[in-house]
Amino acid sequence: MTGTEATGAADALVAVDGVRLYTRRVGSGPPVVVLHGGPGAHHDYLLPQYDRLARGRTLLFYDQRGGGRSPVPRETPVGWREHVADLETLRERWAIDTLALLGYSWGGLLAVLYALEHPGRVARLALVSPAPVTARWRREFERRFAARMAQPWIARERAELAASGLAQSDPEKYRRLAFALSVAGYFRDPSRARELTPFRVTARTQQAVWESLGDYDLRDRLRQTFPKGTAPRSLVVHGVDDPMPIESARETAALLDTGVIELATGHAPHVEATEQFVRALDGFLPHR
Repeated sequence: MTGTEATGAADALVAVDGVRLYTRRVGSGPPVVVLHGGPGAHHDYLLPQYDRLARGRTLLFYDQRGGGRSPVPRETPVGWREHVADLETLRERWAIDTLALLGYSWGGLLAVLYALEHPGRVARLALVSPAPVTARWRREFERRFAARMAQPWIARERAELAASGLAQSDPEKYRRLAFALSVAGYFRDPSRARELTPFRVTARTQQAVWESLGDYDLRDRLRQTFPKGTAPRSLVVHGVDDPMPIESARETAALLDTGVIELATGHAPHVEATEQFVRALDGFLPHR
């Protein structure tokens, strides 16, 4: 492992089923595995805020296959089953008996999928702005997000940015502002989008994951796998103005015998309500 002095983090490449996954460890104490969103994104855009949770515990991040610093050849499968298998292999490599999973967005759904495949291996589930457990609610998210991104002010600001000359005079600032506009629809307060660490999504991975899930509906399987009172200890955190339907978060929470901590945010509570986000997770995740 190579140390990163500025953050006290250590990173490593781990060979998993023919692919190399980039991993990052920060903190000390009981381990918590953090699952980023996407699919096809990478862990960086959860930083620096998620690192606030490394006090009294170890956070284990990794870039999921087919995204970020874990690229794969085009012929390598990147469906949901491969993502679940990667997590199980990492659990074995890290020698963790039962996992505390902290999943954001798609990572929340990945945490649920892992729990369904390996119910005896999950001790706690913390789901932040989780992707829905049904394709129907996912389609509703896409509709709501598209409607937000179609607002006239976004087109107007994009046109103003293109005409500003920043692309030539200050390319880095131009890229930053263009990125903020591309994710503005996720936020309760779109001006806060500039505070989100920029990220990229590998489109092939994203498409492959959703295609592998098809017209999915995990509700019956959740009820069968975790009859009333038997689900792992769970927490759901969701923004009331998230285009990811809060109704779907409430449904997921009910299936896991818990409720929803509802924050006055959009899809990135770690950006828009950092203190409340940290407080909610800090009180739930294992710590020394």
